[in-house]
Amino acid sequence: MMKISELQVKDIVNMDNGKRLGHLTDLEINLSTGAIEALVINSSGKMMGLFGKETEEIVIPWKNIIRIGSDVILVEVPSTYGRPTHNREHPSTMRKR
Repeated sequence: MMKISELQVKDIVNMDNGKRLGHLTDLEINLSTGAIEALVINSSGKMMGLFGKETEEIVIPWKNIIRIGSDVILVEVPSTYGRPTHNREHPSTMRKR
């Protein structure tokens, strides 16, 4: 079993390009089942926005998590993941906070 505080200190790394995405800032939980639906991270890698500025968050669905290691969470997201899109069928995975 793992605590949320243990997850928050792990780096989240994209297996697609090796890029460090940031740290966990929130979880999306299905209240009916209790299952974790997604990890939410700040794209800047900071825990909170500085002086109330908006920060962009990246939502990574649970199915995209490859492995949770001792100091890193490996995820698989395409390089285009999180970029704004003009196609309504594939909404952006970034949101402003």
